[in-house]
Amino acid sequence: MKRTSKEEQRSPEWRLERSPFISRRNALRGIGVALAAAPFVKLLGCSSDDTSNGSTAGTDAGDATTASSTASDGGAWATGGTKVMTGNYPDPFLSGLGTACSLICAAMLGPCYATTLVRKDISEGHDGLPVRLTFLVVDETCTPVPNASVDIWHCAPDGLYSGDDASDFCTNGDATARAARWFRGVQTTDATGRADFDTCFPGWYAGRTIHIHVTIRINDTEYVTTQLVFDDALDDEIVSTQPLYDTRGARDTENTADMVVGAATIADYTFQTARMSDGAMLAWKAVVIRGSTTTSLCSIGPMYDGGGGGPFRDSGP
Repeated sequence: MKRTSKEEQRSPEWRLERSPFISRRNALRGIGVALAAAPFVKLLGCSSDDTSNGSTAGTDAGDATTASSTASDGGAWATGGTKVMTGNYPDPFLSGLGTACSLICAAMLGPCYATTLVRKDISEGHDGLPVRLTFLVVDETCTPVPNASVDIWHCAPDGLYSGDDASDFCTNGDATARAARWFRGVQTTDATGRADFDTCFPGWYAGRTIHIHVTIRINDTEYVTTQLVFDDALDDEIVSTQPLYDTRGARDTENTADMVVGAATIADYTFQTARMSDGAMLAWKAVVIRGSTTTSLCSIGPMYDGGGGGPFRDSGP
């Protein structure tokens, strides 16, 4: 969907001031970028604490620790949203993080940020393929970072974001989407650096690959803002076969053509996933943040390297 002329006339540097993450009703109604951001890392094997936010390793542990970026157990995906999830999912970080924790470049914030809520289940009862998102926040020495806020947001299966304080081109002006707060939430990492969310698999909209936005803060200071994606084959499978997702046709943008992440670094921004015994998806990613906000970071993707129209380009649905 094209932006309205009002949006197009605004300077790309236009950005509203943001207040702390629990009450930011006026935050980022238009286009913005992270002032301080850090990346996600390609993991190689540094040990981590086995403790996890109430999740215990069960019969699916093998699925989670050996899966690559797509599910491969041959079962069927669940539908019906988070209410069909049985829980007791394995800790996907039991096998460790690797011997190196290297920072990579950051991705843009995007224009669809809006007021968020502190909660684990961010679906608000929405239907869709249920997903447990698991994040592990560590620093450059592979040390877990406790008490960090993990703020995520993504669109619904129909490609619309929620919130009456989001730009109308993110909600498409839809009254139901504007009245909702679905698929937005904040959790705080535990002593092991882990935070979990229950959600539904995101949909797609024109010009973007399927993605999830993430910001990490410590004491309200922003350390990381980026966007994560899923394997292209997994995206295509869900969009073509699953209820709600299969009514909209094939998506028009794959990971390698995405204007934000870009082909060169796609592996560093891709969730690992596995199908659980109840049909839910377990998706996980480790986040390596800077030890200090004074550390300089690069910015990646076609939008930054001249191929995507500049760092502020990221259209809504």
